[in-house]
Amino acid sequence: MSFQKPSRRAFLQGTAAAIGATGAMSKTAQAFIDPNSYRERIFHASHFGSFHAIVRDGEMIEVDTAEAVDKRPTSMMQLGIMDRTYDKSRINYPMVRKSYLEGWETGDIKPELRGKEEYVKVDWDTVWSLAAKALLDTAVNHGNEAIFSSSYGGWSNAGSFRPNVLQGRLINLIGGCTNTAGDWSAGASQVSLPHIIGDMEVYSPQSAWETIRDECEVFVLVGCDPVKNNRIEFTVADHDMSSRWEMIRDAGVKFISINPQKTASDAVLGAEWVRIVPNTDVALFCAMANHVLAEGLEDRAYMDKYTVGADKWIAYVKGEDDGTPKTPEWASEITGIDAAKIREMAELFAKSNTNIAGAWSLQRAQHGEMTHWAIINFAALTGKIGKPGSGVGFSWHYGGGGMPQSGKATPVGMSQGRNFVKTVCPASRITDMLENPGKQVFYNGNTHTYPDVKVVFNSGNNFMSHQQDTNRLIRALEKVETIISVDVWWTAATRWADIVMPAASTLEQDDISVGGTYSNDKIYAMKKVIEPLGDSLPDYEIFEGLADKLDLWMPFTEGEEKMYHIRLAYEATDAAKHTSFEDFWEKGYARQEVPEAAHKWTRHSEFYNDPEGSPLHTTSGKIEMFCEDFAKLDIEDMPGMPMWMEKHEYLGNAKEGQLHVVSPHPWFRLHSQMDQSKNLRELYKIQGREPVRINTEDAASRGIEEGDLVELYNDRGTVIAGAVISDEIMPGVVSIYEGAWPSLDSKGRCNSGLVNFLTSTQPSSGLAQATTANTTLCSMRKCEDPEGPNQAYEKPAIIEDYELAEIDQDKLELDRIYALTENLYADMGPGEKLYYERCTVCHAPREVTHFSKQQWNGIMPSMFPRAGFNEAEADLVKEYLMMNASDAS
Repeated sequence: MSFQKPSRRAFLQGTAAAIGATGAMSKTAQAFIDPNSYRERIFHASHFGSFHAIVRDGEMIEVDTAEAVDKRPTSMMQLGIMDRTYDKSRINYPMVRKSYLEGWETGDIKPELRGKEEYVKVDWDTVWSLAAKALLDTAVNHGNEAIFSSSYGGWSNAGSFRPNVLQGRLINLIGGCTNTAGDWSAGASQVSLPHIIGDMEVYSPQSAWETIRDECEVFVLVGCDPVKNNRIEFTVADHDMSSRWEMIRDAGVKFISINPQKTASDAVLGAEWVRIVPNTDVALFCAMANHVLAEGLEDRAYMDKYTVGADKWIAYVKGEDDGTPKTPEWASEITGIDAAKIREMAELFAKSNTNIAGAWSLQRAQHGEMTHWAIINFAALTGKIGKPGSGVGFSWHYGGGGMPQSGKATPVGMSQGRNFVKTVCPASRITDMLENPGKQVFYNGNTHTYPDVKVVFNSGNNFMSHQQDTNRLIRALEKVETIISVDVWWTAATRWADIVMPAASTLEQDDISVGGTYSNDKIYAMKKVIEPLGDSLPDYEIFEGLADKLDLWMPFTEGEEKMYHIRLAYEATDAAKHTSFEDFWEKGYARQEVPEAAHKWTRHSEFYNDPEGSPLHTTSGKIEMFCEDFAKLDIEDMPGMPMWMEKHEYLGNAKEGQLHVVSPHPWFRLHSQMDQSKNLRELYKIQGREPVRINTEDAASRGIEEGDLVELYNDRGTVIAGAVISDEIMPGVVSIYEGAWPSLDSKGRCNSGLVNFLTSTQPSSGLAQATTANTTLCSMRKCEDPEGPNQAYEKPAIIEDYELAEIDQDKLELDRIYALTENLYADMGPGEKLYYERCTVCHAPREVTHFSKQQWNGIMPSMFPRAGFNEAEADLVKEYLMMNASDAS
């Protein structure tokens, strides 16, 4: 069996009429608002909100709000969307790093020049040819595990056809690659919490906001800043929770904010600010638990009915096992919070209907698995979880957490197919993996072996700004033979690449998305607004071209244009039951009804009301205040219950003059997105650098004034930032937003302010191996010798008139694809071969065991005709599916 299929060119010649019919759907309906100006008003949606783009003569000239579906538009949408689209940092043409282009045949590619060397403007066939050769060289000579995808997350695009998904679909057709496991947002808790409370929690819907308004008395924000972070979303931000937070406040709910600095939410919600030493929340909650026990305020009946292991944790809190009672006085020395205040909060939280909202930032720290767990244990100790208006929630700050859920189906994407490679790299351990091929690493209950990476493929992800200790990552990348990057702008991930493919922005291609990560009550058409700038292409066409170069065009596209797949994606939604695709696309959105019962839903209420009939998905079926799953692993830094453990660097062991660096999500960006918007930068950058918030005392002792440039430095690196002096951050702590674009000066300092030149690669624990970006110390001084303006947003040096010899296609040896794909399927039975070749390119699950027999029987009648099976082939595939379904014996 091989993947020899019609090429894209041949297929288009034979089916021009059919494709023309579907392609017509991509035309945008025009709604003239001023007949004399000939302006088009085109609906689009983004991470920052939905809007109408105003277009004249093919150029976008204005962003107009779509008040029907976004009543709280942000400056990111209004000032940044258009600004970044036309910014000088756009990648206008395919590019190849000069030494790579000159040495691709000999191997003399000079990887040490990445980030320093000029690029050569080339054509699309050249970058597709070189990328195809690099992938095949690696797969054939080193195995597919030597191809590494750094395209985790998919935050670059709000649509269903994100570049990381399309990349995965293509690479899996040649056997797959090493992927990351987990993510940066909540890598520690997503591993630990399923064992503790039966769910990841960090990505789960929150109690309906009406239940908080009507039932909650005290709402505790632990590092949580929903007013800021709900400005953006993984899909399309609709800002529906913004006014609801104000309604909760106006209903009389008391807000308390436990945080090293005051936040936007504190101001809007009138929260009482309780400042705390960073990374010491576990000590606080243990101490509050100690006082609750001392005062007899615990709920023994609740613990007996809904938890396991309570007595073991209580013994730790009382100090019965280590001789150190976790008293408020003990915690005061660690947290910086007065012992009397700890007792006051403990009593208030225990006696009130209290909901505790923990931020993801809490677990982006050493021993990060402990923090959310300590909050859960305190809430369980006081009998809160599952009751209306109370409990815990670790996603209140994200995705419109609190909005009632529609429970409706949302748009599907394109299947990525089967990845034959089983090696993984925890998301925050990329540098460690590159440095240590063959090293064994324990992650989430299993031991994995790092591959020897030869190719890094990066699509729509700025991993160079994500990873900790950026200088160490730059050095580690020198051993990689090829770095391929698909992006719209010259981000850090493209400036250190060899092959650069310019992607169109979302404004320059059609897509589909959903509004409200949790509500899912709106389906959005992301309609093409303008033509792609320069020679950029939509992501679908980029991977379509690379698939065609590899003779995989048919299995990648199914012989269809992107709009065909968008229509299928819409037809999978519940909105399609009442609104035709044509009407949806014309209007730009369709609504999905939210059931009335959803407005009264409380998180974990099913378990609370019927713990036997609706057990949690933990080993015990209950809340595990002590977890045997973890205890038996015997990992030194991951005990069986939440305990206070010293950090390798924090204010408790800082040297004189050192400060703790926290790096929250930005106000005017989505991670690194929008840093290229000059309009937005002018609102907050200081002398063109990232602002750093500094306590008044810390600034005065160093002779730093508002607006000065300062250096933050440690053994890992140095960044230059602009000083913002404030009494609303505690002494000893500085706050600099994550996600700035880097630019190195002649001394190796980041002249732009990317905090990850300071952060360390210390993992959260031996269990989750997650990021510890918020466990960082640095020193600070006034910068006396800044080197000119920040160059992060300038294009790299580009050679546009390079004499480029046409690539000899025979030297690429692209016909190796046939032997490679034959080998992939050699150990498969006939039904399995047919399934993975012709079914997983559609919308069936990549893994057969994800569906039961009943589910497969329900999908086969529609799946088999699309796959083109004859009767004998259909019987083979059915037999394979029935033998491997989730409920097969």
